[in-house]
Amino acid sequence: MCQVAVYLDDEKIMDSVMLVEPTSEGVRLTKLFEEPRVIPASIQQIDLMKNKLILKAITKEEKKDE
Repeated sequence: MCQVAVYLDDEKIMDSVMLVEPTSEGVRLTKLFEEPRVIPASIQQIDLMKNKLILKAITKEEKKDE
C-alpha cells in the first residue's frame, strides 16, 4: 500500500493518507477508517520518493478571488 505524509506550510498534519482529492474548498484527505478532512489549501508539491505531500494554505484573499 502507498500512503503519504501530509505537510501544511512545513508542519506535518497527517500520516498514512491514502486518498488525496482537490475540491473547490481545498484538498480532501482520506485515511483508512477515519472521516475525510478538507484542508483549505492547494497542492504545492508531491514527492513520491519520500511519500510526502506538501500543501500551501489558501489565504482569505485567494478565496475571495475565486
